[in-house]
Amino acid sequence: MKRVQANAAGVGRGVTPRRHGRLTATVRPARGSGPAHRELDELVRRALAEDLGAGDVTSRALVPAGLWGRARIIARSGCVVCGLEVTRRVFQMVDRRLRVRFLLRDGRRAAPGRTVAVVRGPVRGLLAGERTALNFLQRLSGIATLTAEYVRRVRPYRVAILDTRKTTPGLRWLEKYAVRCGGGCNHRLGLYDMVLIKDNHRRIWRGCAAGGLSAAIAAVRQRYPHLPVEIEVESEPELREALEGRPDWILLDNMKPRQLRRCVALCGGRCRLEASGGVTLRSVRRIAATGVQAISIGALTHSAPAADLSLELDAPLPRRRGCRARARRR
Repeated sequence: MKRVQANAAGVGRGVTPRRHGRLTATVRPARGSGPAHRELDELVRRALAEDLGAGDVTSRALVPAGLWGRARIIARSGCVVCGLEVTRRVFQMVDRRLRVRFLLRDGRRAAPGRTVAVVRGPVRGLLAGERTALNFLQRLSGIATLTAEYVRRVRPYRVAILDTRKTTPGLRWLEKYAVRCGGGCNHRLGLYDMVLIKDNHRRIWRGCAAGGLSAAIAAVRQRYPHLPVEIEVESEPELREALEGRPDWILLDNMKPRQLRRCVALCGGRCRLEASGGVTLRSVRRIAATGVQAISIGALTHSAPAADLSLELDAPLPRRRGCRARARRR
């Protein structure tokens, strides 16, 4: 199974989703400016170019070039913090003189009014990086916060909360990192690191080849013996047929709790089961109580509300750095 590295600064970009029927979360730190570090820098660079263009014209007109100050990033409502290292990279790319100090770590909960980080340096740079930094931080913290709530609701049942591929284009590895910060687990990273036989695959297989679901499982195992195999089923007869192929996981799609319980009993521990489809905060506990081992939820990444964080300059602002230096010489 392919392992994807984390960058040297600690922003994870992938996990080993499943192997031999078990959920794992393996993130190895990379050294130097490895692929993930470069990918993060390129992502931040594009985001800043989108916002800054030729420069912050308002600050150029109103903020003296030599003015330094301090700003605090504050949680306006309770949230699980995620994306702090991305925030640091934003400000450092805007102006290398900006310094960011974290008061919490990714994955920790911030109470309303809590200062999450402090940024010091040129005020023009603070204002230029503010929106891009907050966009990343609010998005990722929102995902982590929603994930943490799902995890909290199913904790008595020891069920894994999984994400999906329903992510923002270009941000998948960051959004999946946010899911982990909220206590969830990553499903496959893409189409390349796990076999998942879905309804369209089943339909094509039945139309083009002889054999049922067990034959489809055998075909993918022969082609990719090193990858875990999961197959989606929509009924109990399909579950019986899939069990004959001995997949690592079976995905029970869009089933009510009563039907899920029957499938768990029918499976009898021969295979791990994942429930998916229309899962909400209201229904997730009932689904967890059926005995499945995992629940996948697309809403973790496609519908998470942004966390409410803001950046506030401390008042009164310090005088210009040059003026402060002259005052010390006197």
